[in-house]
Amino acid sequence: MNAPYDGDRGQGAGGDPAGQVPPSPPPAPDPYVQDAYKQDPYWAQDLSAQDPVTEALYDRASHPPPPPGTYQETQELYQQPPAQQYAPDPRIWAQTPPPEPSGPSRHLPYGDDARTTQFTGVDDLVSRAGDESPPADAFAHLYRDQQGSGQVLTAPEPEAAPAPPPAKKSGGKAAGLLKSSAVMAAGTLVSRLTGFVRSLVITAALGAALLGDSFTVAYTLPTMIYILTVGGGLNSVFVPQLVRAMKNDDDGGVAYANRLLTLVMVALGAIVAAAVFAAPLLVRLMSDTIASDPASNNVAVTFARYCLPTIFFMGVHVVMGQILNARGKFGAMMWTPVLNNIVMIATFGLFIWVYGTAADSSMTVRTIPPDGVRLLGLGTLLGLVVQALAMIPYLTETGFRFRPRFDWKGHGLGKTVKLAKWTVLFVLANQAGVLVVTQLATAAGEASGKTGTGILAYSNAQLIWGMPQAIITVSVMAALLPRISRAAHDGDPGAVRDDISQGLRNSAVAIVPIAFGFLALGVPLSILMFSSSGMESARSMGFILMAFALGLIPYSVQYVVLRGFYAYEDTRTPFYNTVIVAAVNAAASALCYVLLPSRWAVVGMAASYGLAYAVGVGVAWRRLKNRLGGDLDGGRVLRTYARLCLAAVPGALAAGGVAYAVLGALGSSAVSSVVALVAGGVVLLAVFFVAAKKMRIEEMNAMVGMVRGRLGR
Repeated sequence: MNAPYDGDRGQGAGGDPAGQVPPSPPPAPDPYVQDAYKQDPYWAQDLSAQDPVTEALYDRASHPPPPPGTYQETQELYQQPPAQQYAPDPRIWAQTPPPEPSGPSRHLPYGDDARTTQFTGVDDLVSRAGDESPPADAFAHLYRDQQGSGQVLTAPEPEAAPAPPPAKKSGGKAAGLLKSSAVMAAGTLVSRLTGFVRSLVITAALGAALLGDSFTVAYTLPTMIYILTVGGGLNSVFVPQLVRAMKNDDDGGVAYANRLLTLVMVALGAIVAAAVFAAPLLVRLMSDTIASDPASNNVAVTFARYCLPTIFFMGVHVVMGQILNARGKFGAMMWTPVLNNIVMIATFGLFIWVYGTAADSSMTVRTIPPDGVRLLGLGTLLGLVVQALAMIPYLTETGFRFRPRFDWKGHGLGKTVKLAKWTVLFVLANQAGVLVVTQLATAAGEASGKTGTGILAYSNAQLIWGMPQAIITVSVMAALLPRISRAAHDGDPGAVRDDISQGLRNSAVAIVPIAFGFLALGVPLSILMFSSSGMESARSMGFILMAFALGLIPYSVQYVVLRGFYAYEDTRTPFYNTVIVAAVNAAASALCYVLLPSRWAVVGMAASYGLAYAVGVGVAWRRLKNRLGGDLDGGRVLRTYARLCLAAVPGALAAGGVAYAVLGALGSSAVSSVVALVAGGVVLLAVFFVAAKKMRIEEMNAMVGMVRGRLGR
């Protein structure tokens, strides 16, 4: 590179005063000068030879590139001046141009006069379209420096090296998002598994008769009150406002978070005080059968007064968790419920250690000691207290300090409350259906005179039945939800339809055989899990699980279809759909209670639950189909589900026959149920796989190929 031009030193300057040094051979053109006017450093290359980032983003399906080597070079708009025969001697200084006046009279590189010329050429029209600047040229800084000095060939002044950028964590945003999702998914899975173990221990300790129903009513009551009062609003309305305040407020939303947490604590404190005082009325509202019996009413009210303060800690836990989520800390919200489950498991385990299982002690609402009620009540309360207090160290780590603030007026909290209207109505409709089923199930269980026919048996069977949905369908849709939301935002109903169809068909490959598996193996599965509460109650819960079984298919479909409405930010349609489901469920359950014997009434209510979701799917499908222009890929989805069901029917029949034979030969016990489950499960999967392969179900073949690829076969 030539030395900077700082003056005229004459021909004799340097080491050769006489100027007799022979001229050096012409060097290659300077790459910094010959491409100075080119806007795109890659414009003369083949499209197939672009940089890796552009190559990854290039859509070859829509715009196939020409074969390599056939791309015609575009004629340059600005030709470089012909190179001189002999390059200037670097030891000889060049002439300094005369100084130019500043302002509009300064000379421009193209030789135009700025006083009379306005540049609106093709380059400006193309590169500035949409007010977006083109990507910076690798050599553009040379041209800018040349403009600033008024010389075309002047080398740029050396610039200070920029400060190194702050070190980023490995992986960037994508890796951080995947890591957060993995932490949340693992926490949710562990929480569900420990919650399932908690239900097993509760059933083993209290049984599935009136005593277990009384505790179930008292334990369910705080959750229902919390959701009906502030839970729905916190999750759907206050949390987005909290995140917005943290982004926009000068203090990072700390004041808003303190106001919200203070408001929630005050509101929940008042709700807890009123609920504890009105516990007898609330128990009667949940179950008139339990409230009408003095012994069971006394136990239920006592349990309720221990459990109702958990409303306060539920709300505090949710607000603290959402404050952490807004600050990028996702693990605590998902993992702290595990502590609650562990405390409750330890509490009921201690109860079993002292008093024995329900099958051994035959404990009832009349024989349970007050110390036992106190132990279970305090343990239940302690679990929620530990869950809420465990959030404090995580908040402290983020720098958040709670300071009570009562200046609620004029800070947007009132407006936020109004936005929760549809969410509150949604929750109210859902809980109304739960309330009807609770009343009818407890009444049927007491009237039957048999264990395992009440609300506790219904809840346990529903817990088992819903786990595949929570693990499989939710996981499938977690990968598709961002795509569905983007397609809805871009106004592409075809992409929304394709993604929903894909989600339905992919989840069906696992959901359909599992649903038929519950139908065939519900009894041995329940005997294995709930035999500690008595063989009769375990068998009754198995029948309830069998009644729930096929309803898993419309339940899963409903979940996927509603994601389409949420992608369009439509919460009103899911509310109306929930009203329809709750109304059908309540009406069908009432008919089962009236028409069926008490022994089978709860079994009929379990079947009514699936029927209600089948009706809901029909309504939601039609509305979403109209929303997407009359096409929801229904024919393809229906064919997939029909073929999977046809493949699962012979497998379920064979598995049910094998399980029944094993239980008949070995008797009803935990050991025989394991043998029946293993044998029946193997038969079900084998027959289903062979039938699905014969039917050439596309989604099944794709899943098998994926599994083989993961296994390296």
